[in-house]
Amino acid sequence: MAEHQLDSLDRKILQMIADNARIPFLEVARACNVSGAAIHQRIQKLTTLGVLKGSKYIIDPEKIGYETCAYIGLYLKDPETFDSVVEELKKIPEVVECQYTTGGYDMFIKIYAFNNHHLLNIIHDKLQPLGLARTETIVAFNAVIDRQLPVYDVPPEEEE
Repeated sequence: MAEHQLDSLDRKILQMIADNARIPFLEVARACNVSGAAIHQRIQKLTTLGVLKGSKYIIDPEKIGYETCAYIGLYLKDPETFDSVVEELKKIPEVVECQYTTGGYDMFIKIYAFNNHHLLNIIHDKLQPLGLARTETIVAFNAVIDRQLPVYDVPPEEEE
């Protein structure tokens, strides 16, 4: 994957909006000593390059009744069905993330359920019919770190 060459202004903008996605562009402009139009242009550039992938509100799953978070390793009966399995996983609203992985699993998903009984129903009724050989489920109790990656002016290994 290509790394995009970001200048110090791009990095400062990214640092500020990563800390607070709702910060007014004018406030970012003042902190960066540039015009509001310059910030708009830079944000557009970063979006076009794919560095920024949009903005969104983050809903706390527990606050809306999803008490169980689980990570599930999927073993496919036939690894050639990757694409069709992913398309079916997209239809299951409780599946919020899917990763292709190395190691034992063919895929690794993150899922939210109202409770353990709901989780069991999802695994049995929605996942198993997708052509899985088996699954391994890890229930997560609490996310103790959940953050954006840092945006450095200089990569840490180059500092000296």
